[in-house]
Amino acid sequence: MDIMETIKDQIEGNRVILYMKGSPNQPQCGFSARTVQALMACGQKFAYVDILSNPEIRANLPTYGNWPTFPQLWVDGELIGGCDIVCDLGDSGELSEIIVGEGGSES
Repeated sequence: MDIMETIKDQIEGNRVILYMKGSPNQPQCGFSARTVQALMACGQKFAYVDILSNPEIRANLPTYGNWPTFPQLWVDGELIGGCDIVCDLGDSGELSEIIVGEGGSES
């Protein structure tokens, strides 16, 4: 399977997926660690891909999403952004709304 197909399948097959350096339990950079903290504060499960152990994904995902840096958070097939955007959304409470999704919680 072509690497772009693999990336597409990962993004479409997981409602919330984070492309990061390392794993949620052992992030390998500060940006990934901050992004994971913001995501975990939402209390929802998410998939992840360690780009350090997947060099083809690391090389091709920036082209796929037209976003040059890592980590990258994708929700419902759409790129949300990197560390600064995710953390800002987390601070404002919007990240939880995005992660929980439509009808996920009562107002």
